Amino acid sequence: MRDPRHDILFTPLQIGPKTAKNRFYQVPHCNGGGYRDPSAVVEMRRTKAEGGWGVIFTEQTEIHPTSEITPFIEQHLWDDRDIPALARMAEAMKSHGALAGIQLAYSGINGPNLYSREVPLAVTGGPILTFTSDPVQARMMDRQDIRDLRRWFRNAFRRSHQAGFDLICLYGAHGFGILQHFLSRATNHRSDEYGGDLTNRARFLREVVEDARETTKGELAISLRMSLHEAGAYGFSNAELRDFIAMHAELPDLWDLAHGTWEACSGTSRFKAEGAQEELVSGIKELTPKPIVGVGRFTSPDAMVRQIKAGILDFIGAARPSIADPFLPLKVQEGRSEDIRECIGCNICVSGDMTGSISRCTQNTAFM
Repeated sequence: MRDPRHDILFTPLQIGPKTAKNRFYQVPHCNGGGYRDPSAVVEMRRTKAEGGWGVIFTEQTEIHPTSEITPFIEQHLWDDRDIPALARMAEAMKSHGALAGIQLAYSGINGPNLYSREVPLAVTGGPILTFTSDPVQARMMDRQDIRDLRRWFRNAFRRSHQAGFDLICLYGAHGFGILQHFLSRATNHRSDEYGGDLTNRARFLREVVEDARETTKGELAISLRMSLHEAGAYGFSNAELRDFIAMHAELPDLWDLAHGTWEACSGTSRFKAEGAQEELVSGIKELTPKPIVGVGRFTSPDAMVRQIKAGILDFIGAARPSIADPFLPLKVQEGRSEDIRECIGCNICVSGDMTGSISRCTQNTAFM
């Protein structure tokens, strides 16, 4: 029997036109499989569906060959030939009643295009900002490039809809992705209508969200994945994020918020406690009527309940904990919290993806 203190974790909640069956939300995460190992990725997500997650997302899915991050192996949605593999994944995600989400990304100044050999396009041109310091220059996008990018996003929205997904996540977090690059003064030095003050810097994101709603006829929910706080080369501060959300309170159907760089967002347990991002996300719910999901290596249902009852989060986001134990929600539902295989924050999962190999997990040897 479930502990009645945990009942709130199993209350349904609406996300735009869709309803999640519970508050367990597997946020987008990479796995080292991507376009190369689609069957393995499908079965990994299917296992999470069986494990009781209410919302399950893909990894970062690249929408066009002018923006790819080889040597890292991510998903592709470059053309219609990519739809069947993703449709299998959406079907697996929904096999036990979860909502199926796809995260769409255009990497801009983060994409070296070592595979496609296309000239990278960026909000503001300059040296590519990558993990591997590739000697590549990005060209500044002109107005035609921006129109083309909107069209490429519309194609991705149509393909996502056709593949059977319920939600689309627009990726602009972790210093990664064109949406954050437009928003941040550190990466947006434009002097046209897409640069300058925050209203102008947010213009492209607003246009893309409007395009998503029009292309999918309002049938898919839209989430925005954004950094709670960025520093350094990608700088978009927590204060600026709050200003942006206050200005666009009803723009998405859900706000997906995570700390900035990988080091900050996915810190090891040696340096980051469970729920470590609480201070950065507290109070944001007061700025918007839309639900909020946040992360923090959550493995304790008591900690999850406290975040929801305190009005900090609406959904409990998890990447690494969903890897360590894909059956975490089911164990809480069955009153078996002591059986949860707890994520220890060792980050061997991240290291696998970073080396272009299959991710793995010290707590869950069956992962991938």
